[in-house]
Amino acid sequence: MSLIKGGDLVEDTFVDASGGETIPASGPVIVNLAQWQAQRDALLARGTPLGLRLHSDQSPEAIADDIQHFALIALEFPKFRDGRAYSYARLLRERYGFKGELRAVGDVLMEQVFFMVRTGFDAFDPSRARIPSRIFRPRSATSPSGISRRATAGRPRCSCGIGRGKHHRSTALEEAKCRLWRQVDFGR
Repeated sequence: MSLIKGGDLVEDTFVDASGGETIPASGPVIVNLAQWQAQRDALLARGTPLGLRLHSDQSPEAIADDIQHFALIALEFPKFRDGRAYSYARLLRERYGFKGELRAVGDVLMEQVFFMVRTGFDAFDPSRARIPSRIFRPRSATSPSGISRRATAGRPRCSCGIGRGKHHRSTALEEAKCRLWRQVDFGR
């Protein structure tokens, strides 16, 4: 399965076992809160990267003492208009100091990605997301950036030096937007 990370489409190295009852014996795995609470010691003894998937009704306070054990926390958006995951992302980054990957999963809209980056998300699972697959294309030798040559013809390079488009301030949010949008084929 692929995911969007750093504005690129990359392969996911984690196996999502949060929806099942069996957890793979080895390799990076994502579990749900009930699995974590029931099998905490066994999961820690594996010695592989561990991820946790929190549903929108599960607050990060439930794992506040265990955050250092997770390489990834996936926050679920059951509906695009459910904004609790935004608050949870901010809490995880600022109050609990989580430095690992923070992934948005579920009903994610393209219009929300920039706000998600702003609140702390750095990866997005497009499997159920409403992000058109044609936006992200693998890089190739003929087009290293993955951008259609037609889409960038005649446009000046951004001031941030990342892509082509409108001139903007070089803030972290604007640079994240630019990295994401440089993958877009505008169909021109």
